[in-house]
Amino acid sequence: MTARTTRLDDGVRSALRTLSATAKKGFGDPVLAELVQIRASQLNHCAFCLDLHLAIARGQGVDERRLDLLDAWEEAGDVFDERERAALALTEAVTVLTEGFVPDEVYEEAARHFGDTELAHLVALITVINSWNRLMAGRRIPPGSTEW
Repeated sequence: MTARTTRLDDGVRSALRTLSATAKKGFGDPVLAELVQIRASQLNHCAFCLDLHLAIARGQGVDERRLDLLDAWEEAGDVFDERERAALALTEAVTVLTEGFVPDEVYEEAARHFGDTELAHLVALITVINSWNRLMAGRRIPPGSTEW
């Protein structure tokens, strides 16, 4: 696979990197942040972002079993705790927007596990990884590419 284009405005790249870093820092849970970004990237079929965030998660010491089962987190039993499950459900709801909005019960469950500030940063993190996914998958940037 070859990229359709590797051209990306430096201002766009810089703004998204800043937004990503700010959302991750404000969220405050780097491991869960990576799981969220991986899950959104799975849903969006973004090979570039999957490759990148799986490597980051492995570097943080995330257990391979958790990474292997992330795509089936709802069926994975106690592999993911309630807080992680709430974040992953919110990730799916924001990413897919099947009903045209995030269902109240999904948002309320996330709000039970995260304070207002954490939740705001989690939604921002999900939003920005979806933007990255669309930029990379839309241009077909291959995994591991250094030109994008």
